Amino acid sequence: MANPVYGKQFKASTEDDKRSSMFWVVNICLILFLLWTPFQIALFNGLGVSFEQPIFWAVMAAGVLLILGLIQFHKKIKLEDQRDMVALLIILLPISYMISMFSAASWHYAVNMVLIQWMYAFIFVIGVYMLRDRLSNKIIQITIMGSAYLIILFGFLNWFGQGVLGGHLVSWFSIAVADGVYVDAVMKDSNGWRLTSVFQYANTYAAFLMAILFAGLFNVSRLKRSYDHFIHGFMLVPIILSLILTLSRGGLVVLPFVLLVLLLMLRPAQQILWVIYIVIAGIASAVILNPVTTIGLQVINQYDGGVAAKGWAYLLITSLIVGLIAVVIGRFIAPKLEHSVEGWTAKRFSSIWLPIGSAVVGAIILILLIATNLRNLLPENIRVRFENINFQQSSVLERFTFYRDAMKLLRDYPFFGGGGGAWGAAFEAYQNNPYVSRQAHNFFVQYLVEVGIIGFIIFILFVGFIFYKYIRGYIKSDREKKESHFLYFILVVSILMHSLLDFNLSYVYMSILVFLGLGGMAAAMDAQPLKRLKLGTGAIRGIYVSLMGLAVILVAFTALRFKEASADVIEVTSMANTPQATYEGLRKPLDDALSIRSTFPDASVFLSSLLVQGYQQTKDDKFYNEDLALLTKTHEKEPFNKDILKQLVTLYQVHGDTDQAFNLMIDNIPKYKWDISWYEGVISQAYILGNQAHEKKDKAAEDKYFQAGLTIYQQVLDGMQYLTTLPEGQLQGREFDVTPKIALSIGQIQLMQGKNADAAATLKRGLKDDLSDETNKQVARYYLATLQKEGQKDQAVYDKLIAIDAKEKEQIDQLAKVTY
Repeated sequence: MANPVYGKQFKASTEDDKRSSMFWVVNICLILFLLWTPFQIALFNGLGVSFEQPIFWAVMAAGVLLILGLIQFHKKIKLEDQRDMVALLIILLPISYMISMFSAASWHYAVNMVLIQWMYAFIFVIGVYMLRDRLSNKIIQITIMGSAYLIILFGFLNWFGQGVLGGHLVSWFSIAVADGVYVDAVMKDSNGWRLTSVFQYANTYAAFLMAILFAGLFNVSRLKRSYDHFIHGFMLVPIILSLILTLSRGGLVVLPFVLLVLLLMLRPAQQILWVIYIVIAGIASAVILNPVTTIGLQVINQYDGGVAAKGWAYLLITSLIVGLIAVVIGRFIAPKLEHSVEGWTAKRFSSIWLPIGSAVVGAIILILLIATNLRNLLPENIRVRFENINFQQSSVLERFTFYRDAMKLLRDYPFFGGGGGAWGAAFEAYQNNPYVSRQAHNFFVQYLVEVGIIGFIIFILFVGFIFYKYIRGYIKSDREKKESHFLYFILVVSILMHSLLDFNLSYVYMSILVFLGLGGMAAAMDAQPLKRLKLGTGAIRGIYVSLMGLAVILVAFTALRFKEASADVIEVTSMANTPQATYEGLRKPLDDALSIRSTFPDASVFLSSLLVQGYQQTKDDKFYNEDLALLTKTHEKEPFNKDILKQLVTLYQVHGDTDQAFNLMIDNIPKYKWDISWYEGVISQAYILGNQAHEKKDKAAEDKYFQAGLTIYQQVLDGMQYLTTLPEGQLQGREFDVTPKIALSIGQIQLMQGKNADAAATLKRGLKDDLSDETNKQVARYYLATLQKEGQKDQAVYDKLIAIDAKEKEQIDQLAKVTY
């Protein structure tokens, strides 16, 4: 029986090895790819046209990389061991997304996700074959770490108020620079200023930093050269400070668990070194945390070069000291430590005691920071975040709500899922309360609803197999082979574990790191030979390369065309509000976009608005018919798209099909059951149509519309009542209340039905302080007139309204005299 081979590599490189020019082309292209992608907002798949172009560029670039890689490594494709097998089976992941397209909640998002999944497959295959080569493996590991350190330093440029400098450095290749700065590299939310660097989202930056922290610890503890010790030791302080400045509670909570998993994989000597470096870098970071935080908050609001320089001095000098300490530890302490614990290492279970002890100590420190006055040593913004770490906080309760709502969605798409972007497209139809989140805040949950139970099982089995084979081989291997690809294991474990709490893998760059890491793990895993096929090696290679080449051509060409369509829509968006905008000028790029993607939602909405205007101006039915066909076709592919439905309602209304428009609005209430603006539209139409029927003395129609309005109003009241039952600490999300528009329409309906007391109570619900707003003024006017009908008054509201416009007295009196 053949013995398993761990990390079977291509011919090991030496100084005398001759590398082909294609070898260097592939490596340089992958280096450039890994440097370019993070600065495109980390290729965030934000389900909007503005995010699409760089993602399509990345898909095309990954396709080119795979073609170059197949040219370089095609002789190694033999389908002779399990590494070749996983390089083939990876296509099951994009295929599962292709199957889910046919039941997609959004065809547009689903097709985009198919292209993205094929890109991940390409990256994985590159990793499987390219990272078997010792030199390529070294180059890519250096690239990953180098680009990560650049991202971290770029974050500090922005933290110390030097965003303009940072913007100039990357503006020539980044799409995220506006007005000379990288947008939201430091951003403010309800928690204060948070460091986000290239991600524009603090929690994902925290996940990235956690992965790089552990990768840095791994490198500083295993590499032998002093400059390696210095570089990786130097960066530990910026990484830890950045992690704290993200104010990410999830990152702080997940970090100890990931650390525990990784420590269990290390030798005792290496475990001790990790703890030593964490303690040293942690203490150093704590010493300068207050001044670095204070300086950052100061220069963000008002830049001062001298103050910023002081911040850099704190950071760089402290990092320099830690870097030099790392050199000393690496040269003098680490070798002695290896020797002194050699006997301990040989003992059974020797590698579990330190991780367990470290976990206990870490838990105690975290508890002290959360539950005692020790947290008062922290800067205020960070202290507040520590105080809020508990399972009853809003973000935790919201996440559990997302997960429960996702299961509701899964019940409607159980086996093959709702397609890529299913959550973002359909979450409003399943949400428990009116939150706004187009991401499910859990990669695994989001993946499950996108590809269903079958696709999810395929994914888990695929990733689980790689983990199983890698860990099995790792345990059996010698030290050099253990360490050769362990960096990829660190990246994958760190990012995936944090992704249990957030949508990190909606950032395509983060997913690229994960799939490249999985490819690196597969390249080094315990690879058992496969049974020989009847086909020869040459035939197998030819079939595999041909199929992957065909997939690359189809995917890359499709991505190119889709990029052009997105560019056309963006062109219209920027042109629409300019004086030069004309019907013909706007129409051409929209037609071009729709000729590529016939149900492109944004293009359909834009074109529909033009056609509606054309119909209103000319009353020519050709505009109406074209618009109706366009919207009907798009709605079939995008059944949850609210903008498409709104355009369809508008089209029916301008064409005089008011009943059809009203029924469409009512029928789609379940899809937007927590969108108060949708209720506003339906209820106002119920009043308008009922009033028109009243004027025509059509009592049956009047009652039908008024009753519909009142029924829907009761749904609003029921929803408001339900929201009072949410757990304490959970925010409801968007406003869901009786708005002035709803109160005005329902109050008028109740007045016309002779229910004056009900009308007064309803109108009072809709009163707002700002009576300069016309709707608010109308509510107050009807409210006062209704009270007058009942012989009552509200002097405070009356005085306030009359103070704004004295003529309101006459209008109130006239309304009070109206009888129905």
